[in-house]
Amino acid sequence: MKLITTDPEILSGTPVFTGTRVPIQSLFDWLETESPGEFLGNFPSVHREQALAVLHRAEKLILEDENPS
Repeated sequence: MKLITTDPEILSGTPVFTGTRVPIQSLFDWLETESPGEFLGNFPSVHREQALAVLHRAEKLILEDENPS
């Protein structure tokens, strides 16, 4: 299953969780001040597994950037 969708017809191409209109950036914005549970409670169309997969992908990119091969 595709994790992130970028479609000019959905929020002008802003990356969103697939199957929703919730921008990926919203997850990171919420995590600055709130818990993941609160994010999921406010965006019920986003599944826990989707949010965790985005966070894991971000973690992997950061670690790869810090430790290039």
